[in-house]
Amino acid sequence: MRIESDLKLGFKDVLIRPKRSTLKSRAQVVLERTYTFLHSRRQWTGVPVIAANMDTVGTFEVARVLARHGMLTAIHKHYSVAQWGEFLAQEDADIYQRIMASTGTSDPDFERLSQILENHPKIEFICIDVANGYAEAFVEFVARVRQSFADKTIVAGNVVTGEMVEELLLSGADIVKVGIGPGSVCTTRVKTGVGYPQLSAVIECADAAHGLGGRIISDGGCVCAGDVAKAFGGGADFVMLGGMFAGHDESGGQLVERGGQQYKLFYGMSSSTAMEKHAGGVAEYRSSEGKTVEVPYRGPIEESVKDILGGLRSACTYVGAGALRELTKRTTFIRVAEQENPVYS
Repeated sequence: MRIESDLKLGFKDVLIRPKRSTLKSRAQVVLERTYTFLHSRRQWTGVPVIAANMDTVGTFEVARVLARHGMLTAIHKHYSVAQWGEFLAQEDADIYQRIMASTGTSDPDFERLSQILENHPKIEFICIDVANGYAEAFVEFVARVRQSFADKTIVAGNVVTGEMVEELLLSGADIVKVGIGPGSVCTTRVKTGVGYPQLSAVIECADAAHGLGGRIISDGGCVCAGDVAKAFGGGADFVMLGGMFAGHDESGGQLVERGGQQYKLFYGMSSSTAMEKHAGGVAEYRSSEGKTVEVPYRGPIEESVKDILGGLRSACTYVGAGALRELTKRTTFIRVAEQENPVYS
């Protein structure tokens, strides 16, 4: 046993210090990024915000809206091969740059992924998603997918330390997903005692990834547009959102009414709700590591998208960044004991 005494920070622990700016309007800020990926060598241009691959968030309906804004959706892995065909038959060619095909690491998962990619070879992104990216079997699966799909851009996670980011990149990942326990419906930290404050994880993992020419996604922990800006300021190349995209018309989850108010169900993919829905229940050897909550119904997702992108543009103007790619270099974090005035919260 050992103790690391260095302070680790989450988004709630900091604010971004403002700096002089020559920008005259938020409208001048360019949010699009262009990346060429380490192994696939594909070039991608877009707004690097991703809807999470949860069945209440990563839906085909969400993907249609986000694609119009140049954003990405990690489509959840529980759609059938036939449903994929029906969706893509209705879309134009640009959609292939705006979606990720998600998979777990079982043999049936690999077979299903292979069939989707065989039927739809224009799909560019694969998202290999597990709760614990530290298993040797996970690294081997990433290498297997890279060998099988050499021209695809592979996302792999989740991890929170630089050495594991490096191992996944060297094993074939182009982008590593960073975050253990920060999600709004994740209980991993409570059930296991394992985790890492998200901002520090992003800063440290970005440093490791960029040294090898790889990229990272900050996955989890954002509760407002300001947190998205902090994630980018900390060095994230992409930011993945779950709870901020839940509760909308296009989101999954049952619509319920209580006391005259409407809500939509939102749950973690390791929750008992998700496992009962997709795996026949919680296995005897494990526990549920996710919550099921009722999110106030928010209407169309379009307005939430505009709010997030507007907040990002505003953050850039406060530090003089004319483009999102400049935000990290223009960011100075200050540690704080408060975020906002709570008197009317």
